[in-house]
Amino acid sequence: MANTDAYRAPNGVRYTSERQSQRKRFKLSGYVYLLSGPAYRKLLSLEPLLRRVVPVLIIAFLIILAGARMLSLLNQRDEIESDARHEMALTAAHVASKLQKQIESVPPADSDGDYSSIQNLLVELRSQGLINAGLELAILDENSKIVAALSSRQLLGIQAETLFTEAQPLLMFGSRAGVLPVKYRSEAAFAAAEKVEPQNVQAAAAGAFSVIAFNTEKVIFKDWRQVLSLNITLFAATAGVLLAILYAYFSQAARARDADDFSHQIQRRIDLALARGRCGLWDWDMARGRMYWSRSMYEMLGYEAVDSVLSFGDVAAIVNPVDGDLYEIATQVMSGELRQVDKVLRMRHADGYWVWMRVRAEIANEGDVHLVGIAFDVSEQHRFAQATAEADLRIREAIESISEAFVLWDAESRLVMSNGKYNEYAGLPATALKAGVTREDIQPLLRPAAFERRMANENDRSGAQTFERQLGDGRWLQVNERRTQDGGLVSVGTDITQLKLHQERLVDSERRLMATIQDLSLARKAEKDRVRELSELASKYATEKERAESANRAKSEFLANMSHELRTPLNAIIGFSEMISAGTFGPLGSERYAEYIHDIHTSGNYLLNVINDILDMSKIEAGHFSLDREEIDLYPLIEETVRVISLQAEQKHIAVETSIADTITASADRRAIKQVLINLLSNAVKFTGDGGRILVRARKTNGALILTIKDTGCGIPRDALKKLGHPFEQVENQFTKTHTGSGLGLAISRSLAELHNGALRICSTEGVGTIVSVRIPDRVVPAGTNQISNDVAA
Repeated sequence: MANTDAYRAPNGVRYTSERQSQRKRFKLSGYVYLLSGPAYRKLLSLEPLLRRVVPVLIIAFLIILAGARMLSLLNQRDEIESDARHEMALTAAHVASKLQKQIESVPPADSDGDYSSIQNLLVELRSQGLINAGLELAILDENSKIVAALSSRQLLGIQAETLFTEAQPLLMFGSRAGVLPVKYRSEAAFAAAEKVEPQNVQAAAAGAFSVIAFNTEKVIFKDWRQVLSLNITLFAATAGVLLAILYAYFSQAARARDADDFSHQIQRRIDLALARGRCGLWDWDMARGRMYWSRSMYEMLGYEAVDSVLSFGDVAAIVNPVDGDLYEIATQVMSGELRQVDKVLRMRHADGYWVWMRVRAEIANEGDVHLVGIAFDVSEQHRFAQATAEADLRIREAIESISEAFVLWDAESRLVMSNGKYNEYAGLPATALKAGVTREDIQPLLRPAAFERRMANENDRSGAQTFERQLGDGRWLQVNERRTQDGGLVSVGTDITQLKLHQERLVDSERRLMATIQDLSLARKAEKDRVRELSELASKYATEKERAESANRAKSEFLANMSHELRTPLNAIIGFSEMISAGTFGPLGSERYAEYIHDIHTSGNYLLNVINDILDMSKIEAGHFSLDREEIDLYPLIEETVRVISLQAEQKHIAVETSIADTITASADRRAIKQVLINLLSNAVKFTGDGGRILVRARKTNGALILTIKDTGCGIPRDALKKLGHPFEQVENQFTKTHTGSGLGLAISRSLAELHNGALRICSTEGVGTIVSVRIPDRVVPAGTNQISNDVAA
């Protein structure tokens, strides 16, 4: 547990937390001197911080000042606007009440249209101080014409629609619209209105009136803009003064830095030269026991450089006592026994390991005794010598541990090095192979080879040779011999017994592979025959596909022609049934005839709708349905469609709600959009039970119109959703269906949406309801690129 906080330095030297504390004490001695030094040194250390903090503080002050004043001005503007709105609403209500009393007692105009009594009333109210002098008023008759006004401009006889823009809610709803922003002769303004309705017969003859109190933003915010200009001027002046002070501060600081840089330039160059040479200067004041180090000296030992001196104890603590004693050196210098110092010693690095230093110094007598010298880092030389010895040992160990036989001869064919594998393969005892023995002496003692041959080698020119040898015990060796740069010879023998056995197995495998290739050739020929047959089948398929497409086109044209032929007699049936039902030429006689005529008329209309759907579907499939795109207002179109199905919805007590913006528009075919809405709403009413709810929603998203119809009907099973939208496809079959229909409504709606390069999507939960969403892009894009996102039905 005593060494829990110990760890190793990069060179493997182990040291503990005691060495860390020594490093802190080494740095602390410099800091104590720095803190006890002159005050200007402290200011120099704080100058970089001040250069960063002062601009930030000034800019932050300006930003906070500007933000606070701007918030105050914005709040003041809001208060002015709120007061103006409140004053307009109160003034309009007060004038309306006064006008109400006057028109109930005295008619406001005669047959010539004289409204001077109303004008006099306005003048009287302003003279009494009940109307602000800066506020403008206008009295409108029931035709929205100004009959009296208090304004700096001539307004009598002008229609309010030409004078005010975006004021239609005020003219329609009066005080219920509140105070609204409007355009008064192209100027931004605020206006409030109050309607005056006649309460008796005498006042009803004069008609209804409206009181409008208004004022332009220019007049309302006149004083506020002056205050804003004054604040901007003051802020600009304050900012200019502060920035000028900041500029002067930085100019002075820059001159001071230039002077400091010039004074330290030579010192930096000396430090750079010493650092590149891995050496450092030092000056030992023997009398005071203090020592000065150059910056490079600190860097070599890894300590933080400080502009101060070190104590004798700090330096002695990092010197290895085995290599030298500073106290003994100081004693010899002071006694005069030692005039020069040239020693190699170890000094502890800040990370804990030892650094080998060569120290050379001489005595300098300048009043006090100083030992001035230079120190060189010679750690690399020591590490190189140690690494060389370690490398020789590792090479010998590596050669001995490899699985190949290795032997090295020098230029005179004398043995330099060999391993145990060579002894084993050569059949020699270890005592016979000693360094320096010649190759001629060893050759007669080698084990003879059962078989040997020389292999072809691309490096014959460089003296390299390769042999294959079979030993007497059946093992195979591959021997590679190569000349070294000094003329020696290195030989490496590798055991290739397993490789030889593998080669024999490869020859056998090659024979079996040739037989397999013959079988594959036969199979490839059969495969070509099958490919030819598939090509013939593909050609027949293309012919049959073309026939099917021709039949489909013929079917569509036939349905279109038949629809035209059937519509003519159906129109006659429906027309005559309507005439008979209306009794145009007299009563029918029996009530059953009326019931039959009603059934004939209903069935005829149903059959006509089916034929119309078939005709539309045929036109779409035949490509004869053309779109007439135009910019349409969707609000009245959707409202008209909702009114068409409202009768059916009322019969089932279904609530139909809409969520549509008043100004939503789309570039589409009006008739197609209306047909899509009628088909989808009819289906929603048809499959929604009594007391249900239908929601129609229209909105713009990402440059496209999204129409959503949501009902609380019976819902659609999940397995039936895939087939919906195809012609004549229905959820119920002919034996179980409870609702009438041809199954073409959704198909036509989907096709019309796709003609607009849009899409139709259905989301339904059985027993909960159905959501149908249609996406119509505003601009024409290539077909197939528009899809409804997953959140359309949300």
